[in-house]
Amino acid sequence: MTRTIAPRVRILVLLFIAVTGALLAGAGPASAHAALTGSDPAQGVVADKAPTQVSLTFSEKVALNDDSLRVLDPKGKPVQTGSPANVSGTTYAVRLKSGLGKGTYTVTYQVVSADSHPVAGAYTFSVGAPSQTVVSGTGPAAGGGVVGGLYAFGRYVSYAGFIVLTGGAAFVLACWRRGAGVRPLQRLVVGGWLALTAATLWLLLLRGAYTGSGKFADVFDLDLLGQVLQTKSGAALVSRLLLLAAAALFVAVLFGSFTRREDGEEKRDLTFGLAVGGAVVAAGLATSWAMAEHASTGLQPGIAMPVDVVHLLAVATWLGGLTALLTALYRAPAETPVEAAAVQRFSRVAFGSVLALVVTGVYQSWRQLGSWSAFTETRYGQLLLVKIGLVAVLVGIAAVSRRWTGRLTDPVVRTGKARKGEAQQAQARKEQAEAQKEQVAASRAAGTGKATGGDEGTGAGASQRAAQLARQRAAVDAAREKRLRDGDPNRFGLRRSVLAEAGVAIVLLAVTTALTQTEPGRTEQEAKAATSASEGSGTSTPSGALTLDMPFDTGGTDGKGVVSIDLDPARVGGNEMHVYVQRPNGRAFDVPEVKVSFTLEAKKIGPLPVNPDHIATGHWSANGVQIPVAGDWKIAVTVRTSDIDQVTVSKNAQIG
Repeated sequence: MTRTIAPRVRILVLLFIAVTGALLAGAGPASAHAALTGSDPAQGVVADKAPTQVSLTFSEKVALNDDSLRVLDPKGKPVQTGSPANVSGTTYAVRLKSGLGKGTYTVTYQVVSADSHPVAGAYTFSVGAPSQTVVSGTGPAAGGGVVGGLYAFGRYVSYAGFIVLTGGAAFVLACWRRGAGVRPLQRLVVGGWLALTAATLWLLLLRGAYTGSGKFADVFDLDLLGQVLQTKSGAALVSRLLLLAAAALFVAVLFGSFTRREDGEEKRDLTFGLAVGGAVVAAGLATSWAMAEHASTGLQPGIAMPVDVVHLLAVATWLGGLTALLTALYRAPAETPVEAAAVQRFSRVAFGSVLALVVTGVYQSWRQLGSWSAFTETRYGQLLLVKIGLVAVLVGIAAVSRRWTGRLTDPVVRTGKARKGEAQQAQARKEQAEAQKEQVAASRAAGTGKATGGDEGTGAGASQRAAQLARQRAAVDAAREKRLRDGDPNRFGLRRSVLAEAGVAIVLLAVTTALTQTEPGRTEQEAKAATSASEGSGTSTPSGALTLDMPFDTGGTDGKGVVSIDLDPARVGGNEMHVYVQRPNGRAFDVPEVKVSFTLEAKKIGPLPVNPDHIATGHWSANGVQIPVAGDWKIAVTVRTSDIDQVTVSKNAQIG
């Protein structure tokens, strides 16, 4: 049997290495789990005069509320006005009060990324000169504290419930249909449904506090719950609850009418219907995770979400079926033991599940990491290495389980087992006869006490004797069942190996839950690179492009928008300039006229006018824009939206 296992394990290992190498070698850019990639004013910059707004750029679109972006003065008082808004693409801004004094200001942000996870942080900039500040500068702790811990526990329970519900039902339908009438298996699957339902409701209540204030008191805030229901994550949790209602009907039929059907053809038809319906419900439940988390955003979401669904279903089929098998081996009645053929069927199903896990897991690893270095340089990669190690251990233990399964189905072993079983049954019949004799003796003693007119004390003694004999008989029956289960060394060995698999699976599920809440390695590395590139240089680097976003309002009808200036390479000499004008909703805005000028007030140079050419809707361009000397240049843009409505907006930037 070992010779047949080894080639399959080698195939899995070779497939994992080959596909991983091919994918990681061709990694391209992507984003998930939003990270801050730019800001204006930038981290640590000292501006000559107070800015009119603060803008932050993230690696992907994020969701905000009124308190998502805050700017605090040196005394810790908020100086922003109004609500933050999306000004361009993934850039969000909040306007500041006028007349801000000198000193160090702290910008804090707490947003929700497109993959449903809260992202928070803080940085400082100064006006005039740095100063002391009472603000810690660490920003809010997104997803932390007591609420964060409870939310993580709820996610763990929801995954565990899904695995037990889906895998347990699949084990009964695909491997051991007699198990539908076994009470411990019924309790296991129903327990999985209850755990998933309770955890989903718990996550729905916690969601608002988890992504917002982090206060446990907000868990039961109905207004906050209403806001959660309008988000993608809230819709996914509600969808999961609706699908759980359908799952309840499936479980009721599986453990109700399915077990009572005697006609073979009717039972086959019902099995087919349950298999199709169960697969649809299970896929829907898995989709409720895929549509709201890492798979739903970033690189190739159209491929990533179906792959994530297959990955979750494979995990549930393998680990949930393993739990059901363990329950059957330990708790199934002696008169209804799990057959060796059922164990062998599950072994084949588990092997197929592991194969699907390898293929889908390799794709997910490439998508979330993108490079070999991310395995060791990011927390996501380190957790993923732990997960891969645990899966390898599970596969190794599963190979041992398959060996025990082969011995169970071996004809020679089965013949010896049958002889031993006959001897055990004879011993069991002997013990049962002795127990019946003791019960008859107790009954006669009780009857004699009544016939001789014994007092209440005698009757009570007889009742106590009968109850004691009943307890003894129950203990004998339990011991006999345990001896029958443990009498087969191959079945006993299988039970121990499956128990070891289940123990590793519990740890594996905890690591997987942590992975789903961790920023992907690809995004973490991109954010670090963007931070390093902009650190200490404001909005541009000596050899990089300069980008400025300036909201405008000409005061007339349809007069609001955002004008963006791209200057490349933003240094002394010739530069290429692009001007983009957008409406507040992010769509291109084709205004009648755009003019640009550059002024270096410190050296009384300018204004140097530039008239860009109209290229496309909302896009103007100019080549050979000359910057004579390096310095803090004022870039002014005049935007005309009608014959009489125009406005000039400006920003300072270091060029050269």
